[in-house]
Amino acid sequence: MRATDAVQTNIRHSDFGTGAELAEALAGTVASALDAAITARGAATLAVSGGNTPKAFFAALSKRPIDWGKVTVTLVDERMVGPAHERSNHRLASLFLLQNKAAEARFVPLYSEPGDAAAVAEMAANKIDALALPFDVVVLGMGADGHTASFFPGGTTLAAVTDPACLQSVMSIEAPGAGEPRLTLTLPRIVEAALIVLHIEGEAKKSVLAKALQAGPETELPIRYVLRHARTPVEIYWAP
Repeated sequence: MRATDAVQTNIRHSDFGTGAELAEALAGTVASALDAAITARGAATLAVSGGNTPKAFFAALSKRPIDWGKVTVTLVDERMVGPAHERSNHRLASLFLLQNKAAEARFVPLYSEPGDAAAVAEMAANKIDALALPFDVVVLGMGADGHTASFFPGGTTLAAVTDPACLQSVMSIEAPGAGEPRLTLTLPRIVEAALIVLHIEGEAKKSVLAKALQAGPETELPIRYVLRHARTPVEIYWAP
């Protein structure tokens, strides 16, 4: 697909009346996918995103009665901050997802230590490469600027992290809208997942998604990279 093509068929929409309804439905979908992977090969992998939007979904998923001891959880992206930092996605996952039944899951963080972001990203990539890939489930979010993962418009390594032929699983990126330097899964690791979900809430993000589904450059709205390169239909979960 050319970079200016509109997305027509590579998505499936599920709209809900409230965020609570969405959270329960998405928890059920993800739990079923993890269950199926455990049944098929004895293990499952899940990559999740940060922000405020997934908190209710995390809480709902954490209570699902699956064999969490056979599930590995990691992050789609992370800030270059320690796990106690208020902006850490590791902290968010610990507080809201790795609780209740999901406390038995194995967690693989992206951030490991302060220092050069590219070197930390390489260490994270080695940890991701040691997992059973491709991921069974990747749950993405999206910002008002159209970024997903840490694919930010104007990002220093945007071309590299979104290259379908990228050989590194995790890379670092900096961008004006990103705050701290970031670590992010690269496009190939995301789009090869068996189940890809885009979880968004609010009319503003619905409008951004509608624009992203139209023709336009991927660099303008980086969510287009995922929508255009995903190997399976992207499941859109939206609530007001």
